[in-house]
Amino acid sequence: MELQEAIQLIKADYIAGTWADLGCGSGLFTYALANLLPAGSTIYAVDAAPVQLTARPNPAQQNILPLQLDFVQNELPVEGLQGILMANSLHYVKDKPALVRQLSRRLAPGAQWVLVEYDTDAANTWVPYPIRRDALQQLLAAEGFSQVTFLGERPSVYRSGRMYALRAMERKRKA
Repeated sequence: MELQEAIQLIKADYIAGTWADLGCGSGLFTYALANLLPAGSTIYAVDAAPVQLTARPNPAQQNILPLQLDFVQNELPVEGLQGILMANSLHYVKDKPALVRQLSRRLAPGAQWVLVEYDTDAANTWVPYPIRRDALQQLLAAEGFSQVTFLGERPSVYRSGRMYALRAMERKRKA
């Protein structure tokens, strides 16, 4: 996928501030988000492997900070996030509800969560714990996100199915 395709897939109005891209890989979606965020934002590019971002256009000169961390096993060292981006990383997580609860504690009120996944429930070596779009929408609603919006979809180059993008907002705090 090229940068412009990634930008189009997750295109929406985003809140300026501090974000985390969990499972950033080479940073394709990190830079897609950087192209969409208001100027002055910071993105933590988080990956379990040493973070080696491929340089891509960053017209607003967002501050992108690499952070090597396994976000499933370890707490994020950042609180008050305005958003979390997970592009093709949630399908590596077996206990999705527990992860959503854990990461939600790091979000500021009114924060946004952007997810890109494959619309399948057929596991394979590269997608061990897939989650269909409708199942992810139900999970997010069950975890207190009252607004889950479909952002778009595109054919997957790796599978016969499609990739989709969702944005979740307005998480209700549990007492």
